[in-house]
Amino acid sequence: MESGDEFKGTTTVGVVCKDGVVLGTERRASIGNLVASKQAKKVFQIEEQIGLTMAGSVGDAQQLVRAIKAESNLYKLKREKGISVKAVSTLMSNIMGGGLMPYVVQLIIGGVDSEGPGMYVLDPGGGNLEEKMVATGSGSPIAYGVLEDRFDEEMSVDKGVELVTRAISQAMKRDSASGDGIDIAKITEDSFEILEEEKISEVKSKL
Repeated sequence: MESGDEFKGTTTVGVVCKDGVVLGTERRASIGNLVASKQAKKVFQIEEQIGLTMAGSVGDAQQLVRAIKAESNLYKLKREKGISVKAVSTLMSNIMGGGLMPYVVQLIIGGVDSEGPGMYVLDPGGGNLEEKMVATGSGSPIAYGVLEDRFDEEMSVDKGVELVTRAISQAMKRDSASGDGIDIAKITEDSFEILEEEKISEVKSKL
């Protein structure tokens, strides 16, 4: 994740499993060749069972998270029901595509709603595509190598956690803009869980 205007750093990964969605990121924020932060937050909870990851400009990303949380709350008030994953991605796409200048971010939005698990990836211009597995940021080519080899649509969320951890770990070994730990959100019909450091370490030890 960049603190400036260029869209370079970060590795974020998302996978749709048979019983949920797993979203993961590493924690490094950079300004050019400078490591600006080793604790950058790049995965957010938007709704009870919907999350978002981001790669790109910190300022743009924070602004978009605030906007989509407000829009999601308005949606619930007006319609008196929870918002779907597709509706969140569509609202975000409209926000990103409606400005004079593109937001310098790439987002993964995923979660579970009445239709089951779902995930969408958005580009800086607001382009919105549904995906089963995706990686963004400078480490994504390395992460995709792991995903393409090991992804299975019938895997459980626990297996999804292992896959996302493996993909990000491999990206961190070769991408200088990615590093300093991993954050993972495990989303099911019943819960949204940000995994504790000890749990991620346990998963890594088994890979």
